[in-house]
This record gives sequence, C-alpha cells and structure tokens, in this order.
Amino acid sequence: MQFSRMKVEDRPQERLLYRGPEELGMQELLALVLRTGTREKSVLQLAEEVLEFAGAESGGLENVCEAELEQVGGIGRSKACSIIAAVEIGRRLRYRTSQPKKSILTRDDAEELLLSRLRDEKREHVILFLLNSRLEIESEHVISIGELQEAIIHPREVFRPAIRRSAASIIIAHNHPSGDPEPSHQDILVTKRLDEAGSLLGIRLLDHLIVGDGVCLSMRERGFFDRS
Repeated sequence: MQFSRMKVEDRPQERLLYRGPEELGMQELLALVLRTGTREKSVLQLAEEVLEFAGAESGGLENVCEAELEQVGGIGRSKACSIIAAVEIGRRLRYRTSQPKKSILTRDDAEELLLSRLRDEKREHVILFLLNSRLEIESEHVISIGELQEAIIHPREVFRPAIRRSAASIIIAHNHPSGDPEPSHQDILVTKRLDEAGSLLGIRLLDHLIVGDGVCLSMRERGFFDRS
C-alpha cells in the first residue's frame, strides 16, 4: 500500500508536516524512508518488519548491512541502500553535535582555525562562521568560491544563514591566493557594507579576516569598520 491510498490523517508525511517529526514513531519515520510497500504489505507493515528484524537479528538498524536488510521480504537493494543512507546521516549528525564547540575569543583563535584551511587554496574562498552569545561556533558555511582571484561576498548571502540559525554574531573570512593579505578596495567596501547590515539586523560582525601566506589580517584591528 502506498501513502496515497491511506487516510490523510494516517499518512506519516502529513503527520510530520502538521504535527512535527517528533510526533512520529520509528515505524512511521522508516516508512517515509521506504516510501512504498508491496502488494502484500503496506509500507507501515514493511517498516515494522524491518525494525523487528534489525532488533532481533542484528542489534539495531545501525549495525545492519545491505545484504542483511535484503533478507526482509519486500526490501530490495534500493530500499536497503536508502535505509543505510538514512542511518548514516543520523550517525554523522550525532557525531557533529557531540563534538565540543570551538570558541573564537581572540584573533589567534580564528587565525589557527583558518590558516590550515585556506592558505593553500588556489582560488578565493569565502567562509562564514556563525557564533552564539558565548562566541562558540554553531556552524560554518562556504559562501562562495572565486574563479581565480575574486569571490563574491554579498550581504544577502552572508546574513541569510545567520538569520535562519539565529546567530548572535558572525565572522567572515576569505583568502588571497596571491599570498598578500592586504585588503583590496573592494574588500574594504564589502566589510563596511556587512558591518552596516549587521547593525540593522542585530547580528554583529565580529571581524572580517583575510588569509595570506602564513598570516591572517584582521579588518577590525586595522580599523576598517566600527570597533564598538
């Protein structure tokens, strides 16, 4: 049985949309991954059988392989791979959230983080760090990658993820493949625009850092935007 043949109020997808994913049990969540059942089994029945098999035979979904899942009637290679992929996504997300958050309290903290990441890049990369009120990095985003020497930094692209993730402040950074960290006229203009946009939005621009050959230049320390 497919979702389209179920009562609307019983469909896992509608329940997720209108009540939230936390309202769904493991059977319903797995049914969303499987998408369809078979002629003999509804997708919910199939999901239940997979969970029973994984719990009884393999110690949980995290420990099953594709060949083992295919022992469940109705689970072919495609569905087995979908299950394994979903489990792997969950594992990686748990790993990320379990890691201690890095703090950027000084320019040295930022420099240590950026030098190894950007100094050998042949194209200009723009990276955004979103920080919470404790100056801990909540997430980082690659805003753009330049063709050769110049990447685009637009306030809209910078503050969109910051607003979505309710960031308290941000740090923007990019590299100069030439190795010279001295800011260009465009770098200065962009920094001032980001500072002004952050002031309007209530999301403070802590710094704009430029990575060169073994050195990291702080636009804030150089006085190119408000120090308050």
